[in-house]
Amino acid sequence: MKYRKEKLANLFDDPLLLQFKAKIENRQKQAEKTEKRLTGDDLSLKEFANAHEYFGLHISDNEWVFREWAPNATDMYLVGDFSEWKECEQFRIEKIDPQKGIWETKIPIEKMEHKQLYKLHIYWDGGSGERIPAYARRVVQNDETKIFSAQIWEPDNKYIWSNPDFKPTDEPPIIYESHIGMAQEEEGVGTYEEFRKNVLPRIIDSGYNTVQIMALMEHPYYGSFGYHVSSFFAASSRFGTPEELKALIDEAHENGVNVIMDLIHSHAVKNENEGLARFDGTEYQYFHAGERGIHSAWDSRCFNYGKTEVMHFLLSNCKYWLDEFKIDGFRFDGITSMLYYDHGLGTDFMGYDHYFDESVDEDALTYLTLANKLIHEVKQNAITVAEDVSGMPGLGAPRKDGGIGFDFRLALGVPDFWFELVKNIPDENWFMDHMFYELTNRRQDEKTISYVECHDQAIVGSKTMAFELMDASMYSSMNNESEDIVVDRGIALHKMMRLITISTAGGGYLNFMGNEFGHPEWIDFPREGNNWSYQYARRQWSLRDNGSLRYKGLGDFDRDMVRTIRKYDVIEQKINKLYAHNDNQILVYKRGVLVFVFNFNPKDSFTDYFVTVPQGDYNLILDSDKTEYGGQGRIQQDQFIKSCLEMEKDGIKLYIPSRTAMILRKN
Repeated sequence: MKYRKEKLANLFDDPLLLQFKAKIENRQKQAEKTEKRLTGDDLSLKEFANAHEYFGLHISDNEWVFREWAPNATDMYLVGDFSEWKECEQFRIEKIDPQKGIWETKIPIEKMEHKQLYKLHIYWDGGSGERIPAYARRVVQNDETKIFSAQIWEPDNKYIWSNPDFKPTDEPPIIYESHIGMAQEEEGVGTYEEFRKNVLPRIIDSGYNTVQIMALMEHPYYGSFGYHVSSFFAASSRFGTPEELKALIDEAHENGVNVIMDLIHSHAVKNENEGLARFDGTEYQYFHAGERGIHSAWDSRCFNYGKTEVMHFLLSNCKYWLDEFKIDGFRFDGITSMLYYDHGLGTDFMGYDHYFDESVDEDALTYLTLANKLIHEVKQNAITVAEDVSGMPGLGAPRKDGGIGFDFRLALGVPDFWFELVKNIPDENWFMDHMFYELTNRRQDEKTISYVECHDQAIVGSKTMAFELMDASMYSSMNNESEDIVVDRGIALHKMMRLITISTAGGGYLNFMGNEFGHPEWIDFPREGNNWSYQYARRQWSLRDNGSLRYKGLGDFDRDMVRTIRKYDVIEQKINKLYAHNDNQILVYKRGVLVFVFNFNPKDSFTDYFVTVPQGDYNLILDSDKTEYGGQGRIQQDQFIKSCLEMEKDGIKLYIPSRTAMILRKN
């Protein structure tokens, strides 16, 4: 990819890491040793990661073949619609490899059929239980009983891909973070089909080149936002069928849009009937035993990444989504929790010692290293993004340079900076040097995804940035004819924050669905505490489409901003700060042929303001104060700005209204 060709600084250009060089090299050796242990002399990592083709339910040689790994089990049956949910000798599963704990049965093809429901009944010393197979590819919930079951999914007409060889777009990812279920306006659960028909066209029109889909892996509790996964190989059936998801991805690819997904390998739901917990009667089959296997803050189970079978399961899960659904990459969720025995809870990570002491789970680091290697072997241009709050060095560095191999890491400090600024610091005390530093302060050996807010900032108990800026005024003063200084301020800053964030980004940019047009309020999924309401688990697209409301201007600005950033390859260009005046609150910087001018001053506008820029003439190509964007229209459009000299410096003179941002193009 074009954005990966730029030479990054080497990991060891950081002098503070030199003292840990031996530790970093040992981590690399451990990854190599583990890969050798997993693959032996005969397999590649890509060939090893095929557990999903062996385990689970498949048709082979005109018969059903089912296999499961359950080393502690003493007996096992398939039960379902085909057996009237009774244990029958015909559907008994035999242990074919006692040493490895592998079970298998073969069943005549006519005995089971498409859409029938089934489960496992597993026995172990001292007990038994019904379980959903670990490698089940479809799991559905009964609307009345709310019980989950696996479902046989072998339709006669297999999905035929229109774009089977799609390659991720050759530019930095501009990510539209999405949730299928809350993507509709009506109160209820949205579907893959509704998203494909109604939301995907909006994303394409808005200029985003990557869709990130949350909550794809099956999860029993809708309100978990998809983070308590039960069936890792099943696309959530509450949104539709696998074919409908494939059609969505296919259409995105048809329009040159990447599709990545949230990958939850940091933990798993603790539910026993739906998930992997105590699958074969032991607490340590997939997870650590005792306290180490329990994430107390998340109320979930923690994988044992040092176990061969767990590595087999998780690596195969990565490959499955790439192969079966042609996913273009993953955002690995909750990496900090994986990396440290204490899950990073209560740790400030103020020194490098934390990254290399005994608190680090080296097995988890090895898993992440091999997962990145595998993903890029299966799909060379796949996108991997690390969500880590600890700042572990090397996560986003190439493996050849001692890194873990992620393509990007989320710049989690950027939204923290914005919300801290808005909540606690008066506008007149926003200092430009500090702002520029916070937005560009990143490791030079890795690329980052910047954003003002994602779904995290909008979950119930918090607010979207628009709501933080405008609060109750959004209920009364978002009409174009309304006059409200709170809304005027909020509209202006909402646009400026996004423009300065995307134009200073060091690898890519992200926006959560609806926030581009200032979606009001928060996100709250149906739960007992809100009387199972869907009121806040939806997106009000009608606000964006209503020309009489100021939401439309915010959405139009975001669209034109994204298109401009992509058109001029801004994120790929070197950034140069040209001018910063903290008292006037003016900031100017250059990327490529574009110059970005910001006036964050809450009240002062400046006439004939001289700013130092490279010699040449300039055109105004984007103006946040434009009336079409909900601004006040104080700047003449289509300006041609001639270069001049002042104090023997090359520059231009501008009219810069308060709370306004401009993009100028050098001719």
